[in-house]
Amino acid sequence: AQNNAFTSLPNNLDTALLAVLVAFSSFLSSPGSGQYAYGDDEEWYSHTYTGTPWCAPIKVKHGDVSCRTPRAEHYKNVMGTRCKIRCKQGYEAQSPEVVCMASRHWSSNYACREIRCPKLDMPTNGGYKCSDGSYFNSRCEFFCAPGFGLKGQKTTTCQHNKVWSAGIPTCVDMDPPKIKCPTLKDKWAEPGKLTARMTWDTPEGVDTADGILTDVVLKGKPSKSDFMEGLHKLSYTVFDRAGNKGSCRFTVRVRVRRCSPLFAPDNGYMKCDSDGDNYGATCNFKCTGGYELQGSAARVCQYGLTWSGAETNCAPMNINVGVRTAAALLDQFYEKRRLLIISAPTAANHNYRFQMTNLQHAQCGLDLRHVTVIELVGNYPAQVGRIRHTLLPPMLALQLRLLLQISQRSFQMVIVDKQGTDKQRYPFPITAAELFTTIDTFPLRKEEMVLQQEAGQSC
Repeated sequence: AQNNAFTSLPNNLDTALLAVLVAFSSFLSSPGSGQYAYGDDEEWYSHTYTGTPWCAPIKVKHGDVSCRTPRAEHYKNVMGTRCKIRCKQGYEAQSPEVVCMASRHWSSNYACREIRCPKLDMPTNGGYKCSDGSYFNSRCEFFCAPGFGLKGQKTTTCQHNKVWSAGIPTCVDMDPPKIKCPTLKDKWAEPGKLTARMTWDTPEGVDTADGILTDVVLKGKPSKSDFMEGLHKLSYTVFDRAGNKGSCRFTVRVRVRRCSPLFAPDNGYMKCDSDGDNYGATCNFKCTGGYELQGSAARVCQYGLTWSGAETNCAPMNINVGVRTAAALLDQFYEKRRLLIISAPTAANHNYRFQMTNLQHAQCGLDLRHVTVIELVGNYPAQVGRIRHTLLPPMLALQLRLLLQISQRSFQMVIVDKQGTDKQRYPFPITAAELFTTIDTFPLRKEEMVLQQEAGQSC
């Protein structure tokens, strides 16, 4: 029995070996000889290899493969083989591990694909440029539109974890708007004026960002206004939507042509219109009572900055005592001086002497009130008439007494106003203070007092 079994063994072994040889020769004769194909076209491999259900050999670009077979087979792509995929920096495996399936296909795609970050959003009012799109290690640089400034990181880089190294910055309107003011406005005032009308166009602001601006605000007088003499500083201001401010400044200058200043003459007054010495101004002159105007009563400041007319002076009145009548004598004082006529029968008259002594120290007050004293002393033909140091002819002195109805026999004092009116009579002496109080109530006196106060005239 043993011999039979042993005898039959070679026959069985020969049969098995023959089958293996046939299968192996079939495998060798086929294109799928088990050698690695240079590529990863799994579909092409599965159609070409019709022998043992092995998967296409794995070859990974931008990475490497580590495989483990079920029974430590020589070939690394038999069914059940597990392969781990490792990609180089900047790449990632679609599947970190794949298995060779009975279908002759690997369990999933094993290619190494380049790492890619999410697409960046475009910053408002700006943009970016990248060295390699959204791929690993791509460096993107942000920029803003004209007029905007970058707030945040200027660059960002795609990292291996698919996250950008920095967030998206914002573009902020940081540039102030620009505005250009008018140039210096320079103008001469018109005749008789101290102002000049200035006109200019309102400037417009320019914004380099979005162009949206607020109203232009002027600090100072607006265009078409009258400006006084001198320099006037003005400015315009404008804001953009972000609150940035743009300003500019300019100057308005008004000049006035002026003559050399005039002054009131001694014993006179000067009254000027406008500013007194500017081009077109007129100055009028008047003399105080007892003084006569010489030269021009009015002078005008001309374009050439010289005064018209001749220099003005106030000269003392030249009283003509050679007239024939008392009326002619009084006419010389009309609207110029007030008269205080003191009459006494003799120079030894007690009232006369008291009155003259009292007035001796009041000459300034008399001149301030435009009062001329006329003395009539004695009886005709021996009477003496006198205006200060000027003597009147006896007949003229007699006519004056007759005209004013003054008695020759007793002391009497008469005040005659500038209009030739007999205002007040005194049969006895009075003090200078009483006399001045009375005269200060006369017409024109209040106006005179104002002028004297302005001129600084006092005793």
